[in-house]
Amino acid sequence: MSRLFCVRLIVLALTGASITSCGGSPPEKNQPPRVQTTPDQPVRVAAIPPTAPPPVAAESAIVIDVVSGRVLYAKNADAPRAVASTQKLVTALCVLDAGNIDKPVTVEASDEACEPTRLNLKPGEVYPRRELLKVLMVKSANDVARALARDVGGSQEGFAAIMNQKASALGMRNSNFINPNGLPQPGQYSTARDMAIAARAAYRSPLIRSFTATKSMTFTFNDGHTRFVENTNKLLKTVPYCDGLKTGTTNAAGRCLISSGSLNGRSVIVVVLKSTTPNVWKDSSKLLAWALERPATTAGL
Repeated sequence: MSRLFCVRLIVLALTGASITSCGGSPPEKNQPPRVQTTPDQPVRVAAIPPTAPPPVAAESAIVIDVVSGRVLYAKNADAPRAVASTQKLVTALCVLDAGNIDKPVTVEASDEACEPTRLNLKPGEVYPRRELLKVLMVKSANDVARALARDVGGSQEGFAAIMNQKASALGMRNSNFINPNGLPQPGQYSTARDMAIAARAAYRSPLIRSFTATKSMTFTFNDGHTRFVENTNKLLKTVPYCDGLKTGTTNAAGRCLISSGSLNGRSVIVVVLKSTTPNVWKDSSKLLAWALERPATTAGL
């Protein structure tokens, strides 16, 4: 074997080794290709607070963790009852589902057929859905709810059917809605558990969440005059970590509040139904504090 031939063999061998080391060689026969994996992410399950929950005056209440949906506390959570304007969270979800959030809505005379809380829209006025939805979450105006419902559902009855379809899709098993604003009607009801499900869906919508966290706003009417409105949820101003959601009051429902809060890496939703004027705020703030005012932990939320 000549010296030149040996040199060529050595060069070929070195070249092959170089290609293999750079990944240019296919996997060996019968060897399965490597699958890149990432370390398993731990499942973060909300921890129930170690202290006993505070007593609440409300007839129904529930506290859930936003991330996991775990129930941290419940009191008569499955008792059907009127929930007043808290059901406007379902109305908001249905309006968002319809899409075209900036679509103009023309007010009709039938939209005014409601009491007592109204923005006093006038027939023929035109507003984008977005602006109406925002003032609905902040001021809870019943005429605004009717205008949005008619625009999306074609009629109040048509929108109620959409609400019930949405409730069913969310897993709300014990609710029936007849109107978009929560004014009392026979056969209309929900539960604390079902409203917590709706509130969790609303909270996870950046748009609805931002509207429910709005402390005040100025609504501009078509003729140029304005109205300053403040959020009906007083906890937004008294509890630093409260960031939403919706109030409700009728004689049948009593004082109701769905509130949300975030602190120490946790977010919870508190539903309080059939409370009284002084207690609705106390009940809600106590439950928020119980669920959130504890040190953060890596073992659970």
